[in-house]
Amino acid sequence: MASGRERRAEADTFTARLKKQWHRARVGVRRAAVDYFRGDGSDWIALAGLLLTVPLIAAATLGNSVWFSPAALVLPVVVGGLVLRPASLLGLYAAAATALIVESVQLGPYTEGPSRVTPGIVLVVAACGFFGLLLAQFRSRVGVPWRRGGTMLFDLRERIRVQSQLPDLPGGWHQEMALRPAGGQSFSGDFVVAARTNGGRTLEVVLTDVSGKGMDAGSRALLLSGAFGGLLGSLPPHAFLPAANGYLLRQDWDEGFATSIHLVLDLDSGDYELYSAGHPPGLQLSAGTGRWEEKAAEGPLLGVYDGAQFDPVKGSLRPGDVLMLFTDGLVETSDRDIVEGIDRLTGEADRYVAGGFHGAAWHLIEAVAKDVNDDRALLLICREGPTATSAPR
Repeated sequence: MASGRERRAEADTFTARLKKQWHRARVGVRRAAVDYFRGDGSDWIALAGLLLTVPLIAAATLGNSVWFSPAALVLPVVVGGLVLRPASLLGLYAAAATALIVESVQLGPYTEGPSRVTPGIVLVVAACGFFGLLLAQFRSRVGVPWRRGGTMLFDLRERIRVQSQLPDLPGGWHQEMALRPAGGQSFSGDFVVAARTNGGRTLEVVLTDVSGKGMDAGSRALLLSGAFGGLLGSLPPHAFLPAANGYLLRQDWDEGFATSIHLVLDLDSGDYELYSAGHPPGLQLSAGTGRWEEKAAEGPLLGVYDGAQFDPVKGSLRPGDVLMLFTDGLVETSDRDIVEGIDRLTGEADRYVAGGFHGAAWHLIEAVAKDVNDDRALLLICREGPTATSAPR
């Protein structure tokens, strides 16, 4: 009993209470910092820090205006435009304006010597504050703080990349895909969704080219890739493109059309069906003849009109055969029609016939359409045989 009373007495001492309060304060600051980084909390921490820098900069300027120019006040103004909300930003601007007035009074008129507060400095600080306020209002309207903007874009890019990954194939098959957005950007209007259905015996792959290119088409490509991935395998193969067409029509986009090609491949027999919605034809290399044959199915663009019909073309991949699917950015440019582009693509692909197509997709894009200002995607499905057993050196 006595020892218990002693422990309670120790816990009630001033030092113990001070430690508890310090611990709670640290936890509170940590939580506030985490919420602020996520964009969920208040910006009072950043505002307090920036408000402290304003008098420090003003004091340094008054102490040595040669090394610390009055224009240095633009630094907290620019940072505030990136991290603060509009209401807090106005408070920071008021503090910066007050500091400029104090500096102007203490340093004297700008006509009496250098390192004074000139009209040009006032205009520069005001201009930075104006653009910072525009950015803050834009972030407030969108609801995405600058700290999360880059993270969200990275997450979107990774989601498109993950959704475009092809499933593993059984022995005797090889697949690979290469995707190059327009202008070296991270987002593309071309995407692939794929799944193994029918108990893993069937490979279904959909290669789609959304209208537009790069960042302009990236958001629509992300939306469509998620929708198409949900439809793939949930519907019979012949019903996929009609359902995708209906989905695009319901979006009612100003630029809402897309081209798509849908491959349904039996991994046991090698037989396949190819459905197309206004997409460039597929190309099949016959190991027996060494020639490329176009596989062109009939079907209109997605998102143009309701009730569209999509008729498949059938074929079979024998050992050593290769099926190549691609988007129009790879074979068609303003100064080259699609026929000439296909001839150039098949000519470059012939280089890989003897050694195999492992690692060929990326190199084919580099060889055929390296500097093309359009999204480019290339998909290779190879049934391994005696003519395609090893990768080229």
